[in-house]
Amino acid sequence: MNFDLTKEQEMIRKLIRDFSEAEVAPGADERDRTGAFPYEMFSKLAELGIMGLPFPEQYGGGDADTISFAIVVEELSRVCASAGITYSAHISLGGEPLNLFGTHEQKEKYLTPICTGESFGAFGLTEPNAGSDAGGTQTTAVLDGEEWVINGSKCFITNASYAKHLAVTAVTDRSKGINGISAFIVPTNAPGFTVINNYEKMGLQSSNTTELILENVRVPKDNLLGTEGEGFKQFLATLDGGRIGIGAMAVGLAQGAYEKSLQYAKERKQFGKSLSNFQAIQFKLADMAMNIEIARNMVYKAAWLKEQGRIFKKEAAYAKLFASEICMRACDQAIQIHGGYGYMKEYQVERFFRDAKLLEIGEGTSEVQRMVIAKQIGC
Repeated sequence: MNFDLTKEQEMIRKLIRDFSEAEVAPGADERDRTGAFPYEMFSKLAELGIMGLPFPEQYGGGDADTISFAIVVEELSRVCASAGITYSAHISLGGEPLNLFGTHEQKEKYLTPICTGESFGAFGLTEPNAGSDAGGTQTTAVLDGEEWVINGSKCFITNASYAKHLAVTAVTDRSKGINGISAFIVPTNAPGFTVINNYEKMGLQSSNTTELILENVRVPKDNLLGTEGEGFKQFLATLDGGRIGIGAMAVGLAQGAYEKSLQYAKERKQFGKSLSNFQAIQFKLADMAMNIEIARNMVYKAAWLKEQGRIFKKEAAYAKLFASEICMRACDQAIQIHGGYGYMKEYQVERFFRDAKLLEIGEGTSEVQRMVIAKQIGC
């Protein structure tokens, strides 16, 4: 087995690491304080051709592989998890459903603006009463002549304030259960469509998290994404890919916490010697380094399987579950290594700790990942 990155992947890693250090990291603390969305920063990523990285060139993408996507998410998250989740959702939740299930005409019209950075990618799935149980979707779509009329609400939707359109799931035939759910491409400026951005969150302050209200929103019949009644299967496939993004984000965030902890342990003196000379601290750092490398390998394997067109549901769940949990543990230990300073915003690991918790919840909670894995292994 060859674990080396390709020359293209190495180039992308260097490009995004340099970009992250120069453009993302300097304002991360201020964005965390104010909640300001870094639109200009993503405009620069668009100029670099990163906003459509894994999508076909004919639609403005970079035709890169899934591992390259994971590398970008990882490097952004290493310095700013809000940037990481914004990019991950843009690609895996916003662009990927269009790429997987859209017609050529739909891709030209809706995927291209996502690839060029003219629109952010977003996906309207979660509802107040349908989170992990996405089969409990209450939003409805009724065909009226040549238009679908959509009514309902969505919550915890990333990037919607900056999206010109997004895929939305809705029930088209209640009698069919999960086989009566379909997906639609909905312009955010459609009459009756309202985006509400007023959540007060624990972390990820500069990522855009919104509610969506749809009141008699009309879209053309041709805005059906994929096949009617296949929406449930489509968003399960979308979430499988999204879990690779969350896993990569967790690896990057954990890596950032580890690097800051290692640096602090070498510089901080106690009892006449550096903290890094104490075995208790060495063991914490060793565990962090080991778990991060294992998680990274799991994320890259899931990404590789996806790229090969092979089944990767179980591996994506492995990667998301393990990476998110070791990330939370790494950020907790980072604060412990910093002691009292770790509790202060100045040393940044406090921000990392707050940002990390969402990774055990979003794209399916840890409990849901274990359910997915149990089903995949035949339980």
